[in-house]
Amino acid sequence: MKWQQVLVRAASLIGLVLLWQIVALIAKSDVLPGPLAVLYSLIEHTLSGELPYHLVITLARVAVAFLMAMAIGTAIGIIMGRYKQLDLVFDGALVLGLNIPALVTIILCYLWFGLNDVAAILAVALNKIPTVVVMVREGARAVDPKLLAVAQAYRVPKLVTLRRVFLPQLYPYLMGAARSGLALIWKIVLVVELLGRSNGVGFQLHLFYQFFDITSILAYTLAFAGVVLLVEAVVMRPLEDRLTRWRT
Repeated sequence: MKWQQVLVRAASLIGLVLLWQIVALIAKSDVLPGPLAVLYSLIEHTLSGELPYHLVITLARVAVAFLMAMAIGTAIGIIMGRYKQLDLVFDGALVLGLNIPALVTIILCYLWFGLNDVAAILAVALNKIPTVVVMVREGARAVDPKLLAVAQAYRVPKLVTLRRVFLPQLYPYLMGAARSGLALIWKIVLVVELLGRSNGVGFQLHLFYQFFDITSILAYTLAFAGVVLLVEAVVMRPLEDRLTRWRT
């Protein structure tokens, strides 16, 4: 069954590449280079060491910002979901955080903390934390109080209750927050790098834009997209299957 799903996804991607090739042949324009030209550019940038260098830097920023946002957002979300008074107090701030544009947060962090990686990572994390809080809060609200009452009645230790009763019910919400978090953080990191860093994929895309180098832009985009697909296939899906196995 899993192999069939892999084949379907592979066929879908191949179909997109074929469609791209057809459109490029019809357009016959430098504005839309074909897949082979982009692949050649991708190999060239990889062999030169330029693409791996900037890709690793971007991935490091993504990883740190993601872990920070998930840790802080999960803690706040659980607290707000379990304590109604605190939820009422902080709900206004949460709504405000959800609606502040990412660009504003990025600019403010650079102005407050300078053009450095601390400001860049903090800006990305701040944009993602409210979304994590909302999803985890809903999960904390949905936890079955009867199961917690049973654990308390049998005097199950609190750490065991947290690990075996509370968190398993929260896992689907945590995975949803993680997936949406990665999807958002990938994009925001590129904007952060474009606006205030001297390295990373976002910086390189801005550089290629200035030289109207569309082939290199697409090459870096494909490399970045390939990493995203790899993370989804190797990390996110197996982790989700393992954490939610108890529901089947």
